Amino acid sequence: MTVFDTLPLPNGSSLPNRIAKAAMEENMADADHAPSDALIRLYSAWADGGAGLLLTGNVMVDGRAMTGPGGVVLENARHLERFKRWASAGRAHGAQFWLQINHPGRQMPASLGQATWAPSAVAIDLGKMSRHFNPPQAMTEAVIVDVIQRFARTAQLGERAGFTGVQIHAAHGYLVSQFLSPLTNYRTDRWGGPLENRARLLAEIVKAVRAAVSPSFAVAVKLNSADFQRGGFSVDDAREVVKMLNGLDVDLVELSGGSYEAPAMQGQARDGRTLAREAYFLEFAQDIRAVAKMPIMVTGGIRRLAVAEEVIRSGVDMVGIGTALAINPRLPRVWRAGQQAAPVLSPINWKNKALASLANMATVKFQLRQLSRGRPTNARVSPLRALILQQASDAWRARKYRRWVSERAVS
Repeated sequence: MTVFDTLPLPNGSSLPNRIAKAAMEENMADADHAPSDALIRLYSAWADGGAGLLLTGNVMVDGRAMTGPGGVVLENARHLERFKRWASAGRAHGAQFWLQINHPGRQMPASLGQATWAPSAVAIDLGKMSRHFNPPQAMTEAVIVDVIQRFARTAQLGERAGFTGVQIHAAHGYLVSQFLSPLTNYRTDRWGGPLENRARLLAEIVKAVRAAVSPSFAVAVKLNSADFQRGGFSVDDAREVVKMLNGLDVDLVELSGGSYEAPAMQGQARDGRTLAREAYFLEFAQDIRAVAKMPIMVTGGIRRLAVAEEVIRSGVDMVGIGTALAINPRLPRVWRAGQQAAPVLSPINWKNKALASLANMATVKFQLRQLSRGRPTNARVSPLRALILQQASDAWRARKYRRWVSERAVS
């Protein structure tokens, strides 16, 4: 088995190879929070690169709840033609193209000026940087039900637009992940307490999405293999959640890890665990693969063909690649041609780990902006420069977002 073999999915479709362009948040929406021309150009580059599956960055199910400024929102059919253009660009060379659909919960920047909801009123702890996130309100039953319906509606609209699937984001400390973790879910009703209750939101979203789309439309889940915080969502929890998903017609589970508080998806974890330099979550994926009935994908740090092939030989079904494809969008084609490229960014060894995490994301987003403009990427870009540019862009986009929200309120 190699990364260039096809991968059959439970829904009857197949992926042309086992390399996925993993989700990376682009923050490139247009003024209406629909796909911009720049975003469409970016995905055209990835579509031409040869990956078998393209996953979008966060597509928000509620325009009032954003992971960041400049995010794409799909909550009604108003800008469906823009989404159709995006879907067409991503599928132009035979890849499947899935929307990653998400709600941030408490991980919404305070600069966006919106009420913040979470399973419980537990604020983010990022030390001095905590001020960038408002303390959340505990969600009512009505708000929870509304969120479930919104995930289903976004998936339904995505299928109408021509995407071939959705990935429900239940990792990285966003809303569904917050429900799963006992560190952020203190509820005593049917949505909290034992794991079965904490996993109820994810299960209900999966069922609602599956009921809203056709059987051939892929429904996937992105799940933390662990939170990498003591007392949080554990590997044993992840294994049990995958067992729950086995009976819900899920077509693929992607395993990652961490949150804003413990950014293990970037190779760092607050509890001091040592993660591999590449394929951070492979060990966890192999463990969970033993109980999963659907294909399993592992994402985190993969940049070399030899590592990708090792992941597949280990029994994991698919490799997700993010940063390396941000640097070289044609990496799958390069590998297929027999070249041993291994794109990598300059390391960031700042003492402030939260700031280093932001700088890392900024250097990745710098590459995405370059690709969206048809310009060469620069893996050696100064992290400080990238961070300053990103912060300026975020501030400008946050102002535009607040204006957009105000205009929606009066229209």
